[in-house]
Amino acid sequence: MTVEYLVYFIPFYIVGLVLYIVRALKGPTLPDMVLAIDCMGYVLAALLVIFSLYLGSPLIIACAIVLTLWIYALDVYMSKYLEKKELGE
Repeated sequence: MTVEYLVYFIPFYIVGLVLYIVRALKGPTLPDMVLAIDCMGYVLAALLVIFSLYLGSPLIIACAIVLTLWIYALDVYMSKYLEKKELGE
């Protein structure tokens, strides 16, 4: 598959991003909202990778990797908070 075909996947990511925003704003519980925000971050990282491949710039992929690691760290801290209601250690 060539890079030009990756552009056709962008509308699907945008629709998913909009649905995650709706879930984050209207989520019935806090874990639902946290999961929606995590998914939004991963979708943004995937969009960064697609744009990086389309533009031919490997620096953007490095930014996507950093964003993904940051989202994972926030997910670990938030799950720890939801489990024990305290942040520390």
